[in-house]
Amino acid sequence: MRKSPGRLLGVLMLSGVAAHGSVTLLLEEPYGHFGGMNPTGHAAIYLSHVCAATPISLRPCHEGEQGVVISRYHRISGYDWIAIPLLPYLYAVDRPDQVPQTVSPTDVATLRDRWRRANLSEIVPDAEDGSTPAGDWTQLVGSAYDRTLYAFAVPTTEEQDARFIQLLDAGPNDRRFSLLFHNCADFARNTIDFFYPHAVHRNLISDVGIMTPKQAAMSLMSYGKGHDVPMSVFVIPQVNGTVPRSTAVRGVLESLAKSKRYAVPLVSVAALHPIVGGGLAVGWIEGRRFDPKKLAMRTERDPDPGVIATELQSDQSGGNGQ
Repeated sequence: MRKSPGRLLGVLMLSGVAAHGSVTLLLEEPYGHFGGMNPTGHAAIYLSHVCAATPISLRPCHEGEQGVVISRYHRISGYDWIAIPLLPYLYAVDRPDQVPQTVSPTDVATLRDRWRRANLSEIVPDAEDGSTPAGDWTQLVGSAYDRTLYAFAVPTTEEQDARFIQLLDAGPNDRRFSLLFHNCADFARNTIDFFYPHAVHRNLISDVGIMTPKQAAMSLMSYGKGHDVPMSVFVIPQVNGTVPRSTAVRGVLESLAKSKRYAVPLVSVAALHPIVGGGLAVGWIEGRRFDPKKLAMRTERDPDPGVIATELQSDQSGGNGQ
């Protein structure tokens, strides 16, 4: 059974009990078809004690507020990052009792456009005829309708949160997106590294140097274990309904190898090129050892995120990945 939005929000904010707040990497499954939506998925950052003054400016949260999700997007009014409150980001509504138990694609489009018109009209204006505009802005709201998300939360201090707000508000916020060097996972890496220097890094072999959401989660988990950083890991499931289900999150070579379009050429190249073949092998091994879908099974068995984090870390350090 899908957990209630209130339960999910409570879990997201658990790591803020022992410290002032938390920074959470959201690892989001891909949806759509290879060649359209990025098959490596999406990465975003949730901050439990930082809120949005506007979609492009930040402030400390007031009591009772639930924090903000920030990410780098492509082709949204020329901005590099946009900040959306947690509940709208997940469900395109403002109150937990407004979240539907099941949705159709039409329901999702209606919820998103309603929230856009009320809150994002300056950044995402209507089309010339007053209708809903096309574009990537749909990724800003209702993420849990399209896909399952995996959350990796570590604590922050009040001073760190304040410095992060100052950093983003004082810096430029203009388009920087590029798939190879400035993608959503790069933004997540830079943000996590602000709070925990050198915690997240690229993989030059299995991802050929491209920063991916899965690599961000893998390296953060490894850092947390190696530095005894308290961490909560849990799942935000895709909302039930007729919206197509999201698919497994993968790295670059792992994604290419899974694609029928590229599998045969890759096998041919791997046979002739030991380096490429070795990279593919590493990608497969790491993919088997780090499978976020295991989180979903553990969440059903024991919803305590502390237990989930402990079990997953044990898998990464000594498990056989089965």
